[in-house]
Amino acid sequence: MIIGEQKPLDEIKEIIADYQNLLILGCGTCVTVCFAGGEKEVGILASTLRMATRLEGQNPALSEDCPELCRRVEGVAEGKEFMEATVQRQCEYEYNEEVVDLVREADAVLSLACGIGVQTMNEQFPETITLPGLNTSFLGQPTEQGVWDERCQACGNCTLDKTAGICPIARCSKSLLNGPCGGSRNGQCEIDPEIDCAWQLIYDRLRALGKLELMTEIQPARDWSTSRDGGPRKIVREDLRL
Repeated sequence: MIIGEQKPLDEIKEIIADYQNLLILGCGTCVTVCFAGGEKEVGILASTLRMATRLEGQNPALSEDCPELCRRVEGVAEGKEFMEATVQRQCEYEYNEEVVDLVREADAVLSLACGIGVQTMNEQFPETITLPGLNTSFLGQPTEQGVWDERCQACGNCTLDKTAGICPIARCSKSLLNGPCGGSRNGQCEIDPEIDCAWQLIYDRLRALGKLELMTEIQPARDWSTSRDGGPRKIVREDLRL
């Protein structure tokens, strides 16, 4: 899943400073699971921004005839207007159709989705700027309550079959492909002793699976052309190719 963190409040306030009517838009998938941009987080951020607006002397007042899709606050005088909504997935046009009317009312959208959602909104609604409320961090796995660890760098050339399902690109601090660096101690990484040595994990799992011979296979230099060196990547379903 895509892991993100909400930007600091001061940075968000700076980002939205030039806009009066804002739609705070959450995403109901990855960032909901990691408690960064779901419906609950949209509500908390909206309330925080309203409070900040009051403290700055703008004093918005609550509107009683708000549509069900959002809870709306009408600003008075020079105040801001905040609208709230959450769609299932901001990365797909069809889900964003639910908020077409709200986007038209807004001067800007503050997205609590990952960077893909922010870009999708800007492409789908070019007349209204969509601003990022999150920092997109990595592709990760929930390892315990409230903790997510990076597991994949989306490099486009998966070799997990050779490493017992443990990714050395994402989990080795040096992204080594042919065994450990020699600096690890007691199964911990020399870069950060709080990190498990990826190659120790790979060795232990290969041994448990009876596949230690895979450790003797030399992997060639990595072909990074499937990753980020060639610009944006695209996958087209085979039956749709001309």
